[in-house]
Amino acid sequence: MTKSLKVFQAMLLAVVIVSLTACGAATPTAAPTSAPASLTLGSWRTDDAEAWGKILTAFTAKNPNITIKFDPTNPPDYNATLRTQLESGTGPDLFFVRSFATGRDLFKQGFLVSLKDLPGLNDTFSAGALAPWASESGDPFAVPIAAVSHGVYYNQDLFEANGVAVPTTWEELLAAAQKLKDAGVTPFANGTKDEWDINETVLMSIIPSEVGGRDGRLAYLNGERCFNDADMVASFQQVKDLAPFLPEGFEATAYSDEQALFTQGKAAMLIDGSWTIAAIQKDAPSFKWSVFPVPPPTGKDQYISFHVDAAIGLNAASKNQEAGKTFLQWLETSEFNDILANNIPGFFPMGNAATKINDPAAAAFLDFNSKAKGVDFRFPWDKLMDPPSGAESAYSVMNAGAIAVLKDTKTPQQAADDLQTALAAWYEPAKSCK
Repeated sequence: MTKSLKVFQAMLLAVVIVSLTACGAATPTAAPTSAPASLTLGSWRTDDAEAWGKILTAFTAKNPNITIKFDPTNPPDYNATLRTQLESGTGPDLFFVRSFATGRDLFKQGFLVSLKDLPGLNDTFSAGALAPWASESGDPFAVPIAAVSHGVYYNQDLFEANGVAVPTTWEELLAAAQKLKDAGVTPFANGTKDEWDINETVLMSIIPSEVGGRDGRLAYLNGERCFNDADMVASFQQVKDLAPFLPEGFEATAYSDEQALFTQGKAAMLIDGSWTIAAIQKDAPSFKWSVFPVPPPTGKDQYISFHVDAAIGLNAASKNQEAGKTFLQWLETSEFNDILANNIPGFFPMGNAATKINDPAAAAFLDFNSKAKGVDFRFPWDKLMDPPSGAESAYSVMNAGAIAVLKDTKTPQQAADDLQTALAAWYEPAKSCK
């Protein structure tokens, strides 16, 4: 395992707020012998069908009585589609589970099997790695499979041709963008047609360094800071800073368009996640490219958005419980970790088993962690995603705010004020922030 992956795993327990109750570590045992079974695996990763074919083939080679069909859903539709399937009794036997509130809600409603007795789970994963997929009482309901990172993909040939160095501060990034624009090069490929990604890839990459990483985030969650303070306003201002450097007509630029603009050499940079590595490699750009972290403002420390992203759970209504648990146990192995990490580069295994990262771009993303002051997951994920009926989540308000400041329909101060107002309506610490 690389040093930086160990750094992340060591920090993860401190990063996650939720604490698990200690329940003695189970001794791993051989997976039970299963009767012949055919299962389906639901996922939001439509781009990874080929890689998951290899992963599932490796599992079946060890468990020939069990076959699993990978059945992904278009990412923006996944949550709604999965819920409809589960409520109608047509859900997949196994499915990808999002971290924190979204997964916990499915567990509370009885759609996921408790995994507290799954052999090896507590030996394989730290309490911090399990916490995003555990109930408030510490009952695990999914096996963590991957974390993802955030950063900036850049065209090294365009940088070199225009005398642009890799920036280490936000101000240097803007200066580099201006220099590229003056040379007739579109600096950033990012757009806002698919509304989620300007929030998840851009704003969520900016916030950790602006607010001070995990400690800063906790200050908001504890009511020690208001959600419209100077650092939150500055975070929205940084999003606004990018507006002059986005593609012409960025409002109509979809997520797939962004990747095409970058891989075709029509834009010099793309702020995105490590999960996009495989898609860029598939398009085989004709230029040299690499990645660098979203840099902090001058005078602030570098923090990396390294997000606990995906786990796999077992449908409580599945008729193949034994076979499903056999697969979940296999997810604890180093064999799975190695296949995942090196067939879907940019997805980083969360277990304790040693993993070698071969892909240079994935290794570069992972190296951000060891050079930064710290890592943290996306700002609203832990406590701010699950409002009462009729209220707005931090995610939805931040998403709307990021788009509004880019379109110049709101100021950064207004976007931050909207966030504070929305949260003060239901999140108790926000009502008495200092």
